[in-house]
Parts: sequence; structure tokens; C-alpha cells
Amino acid sequence: MAEVIVNILVEVLSQKLASIDFSNLGRPEAIDPQLKKWETDLRVIKAVLDDAGQKQISQKAVELWLHELQDLAYDIDDFVDDLTTEGMMRKFHQQSHARTNTSKSWKNMIPSCLGSCTNFTPSNLTYDLGLGSKGAKITEKLNDLVDKKNKLGLDVNVKVERSNKPLEQTSLVDESKVMGREVDKVALLRKLLGNEACNQNVSVVSIVGLGGIGKTTLAKVLYNDKNVKSHFTLRAWVSVSNEFDVAGISKAIFQALGGGQEQFDSLNLLHEALKEKLEGKKFLVVLDGVWNENHEKWERLRSPFVVGAPGSKIIITTQKTEVATVMNSVQPYNLEVLSDEIALSLFAKYALDEENFDNHPSLGTIALSIVKKCKGLPMALITLARVLKTKERSDVEWKMITDSEIWNLDENGILPALKLSYYDLPSYLKPLFAYCSLFPKNYEFDKKELVLLWMAEGFLSRLGGNRSMENAGRQCFEELQSRSFFQHSTAQKSRYTMHDSMNALAKSVAGEFFFLDDEMYVNGRNEASEKLRHFSFIGQRRCVVYEKFEGIDRASRLRTFLPVSISWQPFNPLDSDLVQLLPGLKFLRVLSLTNYSITEVPQSIDSLKHLRYLNFSRTIIEGLPEQVGNLYNLQSLLVRDCEMLSSLPVSFAKLRNLRHFDISGTPLLNKTPLGIGGSISLQTLPKVYIEGGKGFKVSELKDLLGLQGRLSIKGLDKVMNPIQAKDANLHQKEGLDDLEMEWNEDVLDNSRNSMIEYEVFEGLRPHCKLKTLRILFYGGIKFPSWVGDETKLIS
Repeated sequence: MAEVIVNILVEVLSQKLASIDFSNLGRPEAIDPQLKKWETDLRVIKAVLDDAGQKQISQKAVELWLHELQDLAYDIDDFVDDLTTEGMMRKFHQQSHARTNTSKSWKNMIPSCLGSCTNFTPSNLTYDLGLGSKGAKITEKLNDLVDKKNKLGLDVNVKVERSNKPLEQTSLVDESKVMGREVDKVALLRKLLGNEACNQNVSVVSIVGLGGIGKTTLAKVLYNDKNVKSHFTLRAWVSVSNEFDVAGISKAIFQALGGGQEQFDSLNLLHEALKEKLEGKKFLVVLDGVWNENHEKWERLRSPFVVGAPGSKIIITTQKTEVATVMNSVQPYNLEVLSDEIALSLFAKYALDEENFDNHPSLGTIALSIVKKCKGLPMALITLARVLKTKERSDVEWKMITDSEIWNLDENGILPALKLSYYDLPSYLKPLFAYCSLFPKNYEFDKKELVLLWMAEGFLSRLGGNRSMENAGRQCFEELQSRSFFQHSTAQKSRYTMHDSMNALAKSVAGEFFFLDDEMYVNGRNEASEKLRHFSFIGQRRCVVYEKFEGIDRASRLRTFLPVSISWQPFNPLDSDLVQLLPGLKFLRVLSLTNYSITEVPQSIDSLKHLRYLNFSRTIIEGLPEQVGNLYNLQSLLVRDCEMLSSLPVSFAKLRNLRHFDISGTPLLNKTPLGIGGSISLQTLPKVYIEGGKGFKVSELKDLLGLQGRLSIKGLDKVMNPIQAKDANLHQKEGLDDLEMEWNEDVLDNSRNSMIEYEVFEGLRPHCKLKTLRILFYGGIKFPSWVGDETKLIS
């Protein structure tokens, strides 16, 4: 990973250096030469990173050198980010003063707090105040690493060639590619559909086997079998976590059976509703990936199932026979590894799109060697076959895989085949995959959310080219999916999961800079905590107290603070803890407190000047402090489903780098901040409210050409000048799919002018790619010419 981070840093550093206005920072003659020396030294180091990346597998000294290098790379990035942020702050401050002094109308647009809600003064953060000593320490460490590089004998001539051949866009669970499981399928169908003697209405069928052996794939084949579908009245599929959260699993089953998003105040009420769904019906429930050995938890979960009709079944997949015993499985079905013959055919299917190696005998010999090394595990075979599919069909390319030293490793139970698939990734994909180590097993990924996190961490900034960072991120996700690092969720088609083996692989390659704390304790990591940059934890329903995070104060250079949830219940209050935590986490890029019952955002939030991603979604905050406007680097501000949110800061005009402002599900928020039209990179803006007088005008949408997805424009009856509607340039916003236009619901209001409303509507012509248009309370004399068939709209 270190070699990847430094590669990224060298390229990003050049971009940042070009954007720094040294004249605003004081003593540029001291800063500029130092940064250029760093860039030169890093490029010298970069030249040997391919060799270091290979040698770290077998040479501990090289691995340690890379870890030191990665630690320093983060520090350099923080230093340069300090400079670019300060330059940005000063530039905006100077521009706002100039505009305020020269334009009376600008005074009405720029909030009066711009000068008062930041502690900026011309003497702030010059080179003399702290950065000089920080820079000297970085220089010293960098010189030391250059010396160590020379002693390690790293070679500049080593290059790792990778094919750019397009990757196959197929799913791992394509039934046509499931091989060697016909006998297993027949045996299990007999258990599911037969009338085996059982003294209970519901019986458990367990599929037991090694990780990556194909338990989940076989369960999917059974679940979608046409005879199974007709045999059972109800079916539900649930992915189960290590935690075995009874309430969460019960809720997931209830929803899978068509129960919707109904909330329950207690487990008892939820189970009553579930019993009502199941009573007298023959059902099939699949619990995939069970680790629970607690009999009491199983009894609590199964209590609603007893009302099902005779013949109802529960399939569990697990790696442990003890789990099957605890869950009263009649007789565990042990899934065996594939034979070499079947494994070779499976390998051919994925590597060559052929049934066998008859047309490639020399490759077949090499493939057989790989098959034996994979020990008959389909997950390893398929993953490695996908790697080889991107390469030339030559003996040399394939033998490089069989001869790799990685086969001699098996750290933490990670299959060498999977590790090979990681090392074969292009460098830009490696940090994206390693970042997923922050998420627990069975976590359901939202592609868009993950891309925003990747972007905030700086992984996508060099990948744009002619693409936006978001598009580059989506393409990276799809490439990882095509290589089997992600797979479609069975529970929610729009989400994705990661196989347990891939999750373990991510944790293995991420190293000491990433930490998922599933017990919410950071203690015991003392020295490691100081190097920690990315921290996530599984939010618990029990009270979260500050002591749980006491190790975080040692991780003063933390970049990521991310609660993740695999449960359906909200977290407990964190207000006082948050006030204590934030001031010490000055280098955060990502801060998420979604689902926490926090009521107030502390004013100290503006000390987090590096923030790119700030998520308060599904909290009970009522407003955001003015200090949020000082987060100049902010790209994503998410307050989705904050039902108590009613106000936003007027300092919003300063968030010029904002790209995503998600205010969906905020019914009390009925005012749009002035100046948001200056955030010209904005893509997500679900709704705006038009006001009269000096309030928000529809013409402020003019330069927001990158808007995507859904936009609702409310209060269009306040638009008195049709030219403002035309100036909104909706016809140029081709990324909008769903547009809603809303006038005042009082259509009998005498102050409304039907001709003006018609002309306003005419000026709001959207792009021709728009998919959905909703019109509410329109009072114009007729529909504009671009609408088309008026009768269809009215109906």
C-alpha cells in the first residue's frame, strides 16, 4: 500500500503546488525551495517503488521502509494541504472585501458574517508560526528514508507491466458458471422439498464449508430454483453479520417478506408483526454467513417462525459445524472442495470463456498447477482466473502467477490466490480496495456513498482527466466489481457486498494505518494509534461514552472518523463526546455522525479545515453553525433525513468547493442559502426555495451546470421576472433526471399573474434528456410549447 500512496502523493503534490499563491503566505523564499526539494526526493523514491512493492513480500526491511514512507507521505500531504487551504481562505477573504467595497448589490448577496465568522487575520498561519518547524522535521525524515533506500539496494529498472484489456462485466453468481455442484444441489433440494420426518413445523438445513468454497453461491442457486419458488409461499434472504443482531435480522426478514419500512419500539412488537406475516404459510428463509454459537440468541430469533406451515425451512450457510448444531440443524450438509477436473473446467470458463483447455494445451498444464495451489476453492479459482483474463494468453504471463512468492504466504488465513489478485490490481485501485477494510463483514455498500468517501480521501483527484472525480470513482468501483472484489447484494439490488474472504484480504493489505474497531475500544494500540489515519467503528445501540474513544486522542493525525452500522436501530447521543473529540482531530478529511442522536453541531467544527466529507444524515440537529462556512475544502455536506433541521448558515457562500449538498428528507427546511450559486461544481442539490425581495432567486441556478439526479424548485409563484427563469439555464443541465416545479398551492390567490406564470414556465425548459417532470399548482394560462401533449400531463 505504501508504494501506492506515495505514487498518488507525488502526482497530487504537483497539482497542489501549482495552486498555491505564495504571495499570500509570507516568506515564500523559505517555503518554495523546501517543497521543490521534497518533490524531487519523492520522485527519486517513486522510481524504485515497483521494486520495493515486489521485495516487501519476502524482505521485512523493505516492508518496514515502505510503512515509514507511507507515514511520512501522509504528513507531507497534510503540510501542503495546510498551505493550499490557507491560500484559499486568504484569496476568498480578499475577494469578498473587494466586492463589498465596489458593489452595493454584492453586499446583498454576500452575508455580513463573512469577515466575522472566521478568525482570519493577515498574520495567520504564516511560515513563521509552526510550519517552519514542521517542515524541518519532514525534511529530516525524508533525507533519512532516501539514505535507507540506497542501503536497501532498490532497483529503478523494475517495472510491473499490466494489461489495459477491458474487463468482463459479469456476475460471480451467474448460474451458468456454477460447476460441479449438481449432486449437492439435488441432495439439498431433497431436504428442502421432501417430507422428512420432523416434529416441528420449521426445520433448519445447514450448508457448512470453508470460506470461499461456494456456500453462498449454492444457496442462491437453491433459492432461485423454480421448484423452490413454487413450493414455498414466502421467501426471504438475509446476510448475517458476526454480531448476530436478533432485532436487525428480524427486521431484515420482515422487510424481505414485504413488511416495508415500518418502525417498532421493541423486539416484541417486531416479532408479533413477523408472526402475523408467517402464520400458516410455508416459508423459506436463508440466513447467509452465520457465526453465532449462542443458543439463547438463536431461540430468540426463531420464536416467530414456529407459526409457519409444516414443511417451512431455514437455510443457513456457515463455516463452523458448531453453528449448525446450535441452530438445531437436522444434519449439516458439508460442502466439499471441487475436484481438480471440475476446478480446471471452472478456471477455463472464467479465464478463457471456454469449456476446457483443449485448444491451449500448454496453458492447461500451467492452469492445473494453479488449480492445485487453489486447493479446489471456487472463490480463489474465479478471482485468479479473472486476473489472468486481463493478460496475454502466453506461457510467460501465466507462469509469473504460479512462480510468485506469495504462494508461500498465508497470513491470517488469507488465500495466496486472493492476495495475488490484489497485487495485480492497477495502482489506482489498490487504495480504493484497502479503504474497504474500514467496513465490517456483510456490510452493504452504496456505490455513490463509497465514491464520495474515496473522493474525500484524495484517491480520485488525479484520475479525472476529462471525467469528473465521481465518474472516475464509479468506473473504478465497476472495475473492482468485475474482478470479483464486490458482488451484488441479494437483499437490495442497488447495493453491493464483499465476500468474507475479500473483506479479510482488505484488512490484510490495509496495514497499520487503517482500523475497524468492532468493540469500540482503541486501547491497546498505543504506538499504532499514533500512526492511525483511518478509523471506523461499529455503532452500538448501547450508550457510547467518551472513554470508548480515549485512544483516539493519540491518533492526532487521523483522517477518517466513520461510524458504520449493520443494524437498523439509531445510535445513542454523542453530543458531549463530540465536543471533546473534535478539537484534537484537526486533520480529518472524513467525519460522519450519521444515525447518532446528536442535537447540536459544536462551533469548533471549523477547526477541521481539511474536511472534505461531512455527514450528519438521520440525526436530530436543528441547524448548522455559521462556522461550517469556514470549511473551504468541503466537497460533500450530507444532512439527508434530518427531520428537525430548519436552518442553514448564511456563510454558505464560502463553500466554493462543495459538490454534493444532500438535503433530502428535511421537511422543516424551507429556505435556500444565498450564494450557493457560486458553488459551480455542485452536483447534488435536491431542492431550492424561491423567495421574493432579497431572497434566493431562481437565476442563481445559472452556473450550476453539473446538477445531477433530482431537483425540486419550490415557490415559483415568487418569480416576477420571466427572464430570471430563462437565466436558470435548466436546458443546459443534462444530468438532471427528475425535475419538480411547484407553485403556491393557493391557485385562487388574486396576486398571482397567469401570464407571468406561463412565461416563467416557458423559460424553465429543461434538457431533452429529462426522464420525469412533475408540475404542482401551476396557474398559467396554458402549458409552454416544450411540454408536449398537455392532456397526458394533466392526467
